Amino acid sequence: MDKVVASAEEAVADIGSGSTLAVGGFGLCGVPEVLIGALLAQGADELEAVSNNCGVDEWGLGKLLKAKRLRRMISSYVGENKEFARQYLSGELEVELTPQGTLAERLRAGGSGIPAFFTPTGVGTQVADGGLPWRYDSEGEVVVASPAKEVRNFETAEGPQDFVLEEAIVADFGLVRAWKGDRHGNLVFRQSARNFNPLAAMSGRVTIAEVEHLVEPGEIDADSVHTPGVHVQRVLALTPEQVEETKQIEKRTVRERG
Repeated sequence: MDKVVASAEEAVADIGSGSTLAVGGFGLCGVPEVLIGALLAQGADELEAVSNNCGVDEWGLGKLLKAKRLRRMISSYVGENKEFARQYLSGELEVELTPQGTLAERLRAGGSGIPAFFTPTGVGTQVADGGLPWRYDSEGEVVVASPAKEVRNFETAEGPQDFVLEEAIVADFGLVRAWKGDRHGNLVFRQSARNFNPLAAMSGRVTIAEVEHLVEPGEIDADSVHTPGVHVQRVLALTPEQVEETKQIEKRTVRERG
């Protein structure tokens, strides 16, 4: 039951080229930065990453992006990363843009054994009708576009309504960052760092969690657990130095006190 690994290098050693990764975080908050750094050094490429965004330039998934390790992204937000935009528009990166709530539910469904679900989000748009550019060529022409999805009408409390079918996401590996975790893999996320981390943890066939505070089994109250250990296969305990080095502020605003 002890799932603690000795190092980040050991934790990501079997992530092979071409793997699909579900990665927690939102902007710079709750990003498994130590695991991403170890994966960068490990050398796997042609990776497909599922994450709300692709980090920022040279931080988080942005490190793998800059090193040309990512083949494809499934995400909902691509702002604040110039290299992401450049690679996408130049045909170097395939991008499947997905509404944020739909992305969250696709990850949750994958971890819950639900293969697909219907949602009203995207009905009447290219999300449902198809045609969203997934990949461009070097000349700016669309060479891969999203397919049309099934739309079905259901009776609701407000009357008949159309819904679009969305498929669940199951990733080869999940990479997450937790505030606290025990040796059995039970995790607690702190405040906004909770974001996509529980969903990414559920979605991964093999989930690796880096934790800021490692405790013994039983020290976390059962009612406080956000992700139960059944979803987690490896736990990496961060050093105080690693925790400090990976705390970033995306936009610092300073004003005089009144």
